Amino acid sequence: MLSAMGTEFADPKEQEGKVNYTAAASPTTVGRLPTTVIAALAAAATYTCMYAFRKPFTAATFEGLVYAGVNYKVWLVVAQALGYMASKFFGIRYISELKSAGRYQSIVGLIGFAWLSLLGFALVPAPWNIAFMFLNGLPLGLIWGIVFSYLEGRRTTEVMGVALASTFIFASGFVKSIGSWLLVDCGKSPFWMPFVTGALFIVPLVGVAWLLNRTPPPDALDLAARSERRPMTKLERQAFLQKFLTGIILLVAAYLLLTVLRDLRDNFAAELWKELGYGNQPDIFTRTELPATLVILLGLSLLVLLKNNHKALLFNHFTILFGLVLVFVSTLLFSQKLLTAPLWAMLNGVGLYLAYVPFNCLIFERLIAAYRQPGNIGFIMYVADAIGYLGSVAVLLLKEFVSLEVTWSKFLVGANLWASVGGMVLVGVSVVYFQRKKLIDD
Repeated sequence: MLSAMGTEFADPKEQEGKVNYTAAASPTTVGRLPTTVIAALAAAATYTCMYAFRKPFTAATFEGLVYAGVNYKVWLVVAQALGYMASKFFGIRYISELKSAGRYQSIVGLIGFAWLSLLGFALVPAPWNIAFMFLNGLPLGLIWGIVFSYLEGRRTTEVMGVALASTFIFASGFVKSIGSWLLVDCGKSPFWMPFVTGALFIVPLVGVAWLLNRTPPPDALDLAARSERRPMTKLERQAFLQKFLTGIILLVAAYLLLTVLRDLRDNFAAELWKELGYGNQPDIFTRTELPATLVILLGLSLLVLLKNNHKALLFNHFTILFGLVLVFVSTLLFSQKLLTAPLWAMLNGVGLYLAYVPFNCLIFERLIAAYRQPGNIGFIMYVADAIGYLGSVAVLLLKEFVSLEVTWSKFLVGANLWASVGGMVLVGVSVVYFQRKKLIDD
């Protein structure tokens, strides 16, 4: 059994029947390092490996390729995003009803399917291979919910969740640096580069996902502090939405804006850096994202010290607001040529992910804990993700098909300014809503 401090991995079957989120694995000893550290590293490494099958293709520009009057890379991004979005809508039910059995096999199987899709992308000529990017995105949208199911409902969920969420920043830049290296230094074609990048991560994926699957379930103190997490029925999902409908609409709308910003930044970073004169520096992706990773890891992990769930929910709102302010100010200064491009990218990244990460592992964790709601984070997170990616695809299509003749750098500047202001308004109103709801419930 885990001690009160959770200092070792234990037999996950020992709690079977008591908590639904248990590790479906045989007993194994992995040492006496703190469970929090082991689980956090295993989750972050697993999700980093997933990025190696999702994001490397964005390191290529596919310059000169156009299909039906639209940039070929835009077709690829849209196709993958549509598959990813479809899995998010499917995941609203699938992840909310997720049980412990078979999670490891699901992770490896889903990512394996995505890898085979990249092989099809390499073998089938353009533009017919666009369909394989849709197939690539289709399974990958479920990975976050499966991975996070091992971590939620614990006193140290913030620490583990922030470690997992930091991969949004670091892993994306890391695998794009690898993809750029394969293109620039190894001479790989942009069509084979994504498959080759994935091949480098197959063995690590199997190993770290196996380790993650040894995570023991939450202990009694976790359940007392954060409430039990279990699969949700349809009626429970409906009741949850009805109870927090206004707050959820406000938060999901803010998350939609942040998802649009994050996807534009993530998918078209290669075009941005080429415009700004850094196109031949493969390390620029990792170099500009690393500061945001460190700030997120060090800063947001401290939320675990807040034991009062209502106060932590409020503090998450203020963290998001601060991040949005930083996005606005840094972008405004860059637009006035008062910041260099790399410095803007770093500050913008810190602000963007300070606002984005709480939605993925912190604010909904504390919402469920504060109001002792039955269920799990996966449900509400996948509602937010599905809407967020729908907005992201819509904005991308708008830029291409409404003939917005602007460079990527100008488009990103405008998107950052407008989205940050809109997000500040939405989150500010959400603060008022949840404060009033607490007073009414008290």
